[in-house]
Amino acid sequence: MTEYWYNVTTGEVEEGAQSSWKHLLGPYDTREEAAAALRRVRKNNEAWEDEGPGDDEG
Repeated sequence: MTEYWYNVTTGEVEEGAQSSWKHLLGPYDTREEAAAALRRVRKNNEAWEDEGPGDDEG
């Protein structure tokens, strides 16, 4: 099965990991999921920031 990766340096989707791991987000099952990687990261970061310090402690 083909895996897709988002390259944060070039902004391009790669079919298979072609670049250094430090530049890649993934793997993703589809090209579309990989292309949306930064949006997903930003959304997750915003949600995490909204939680504030200590919100994850039981």
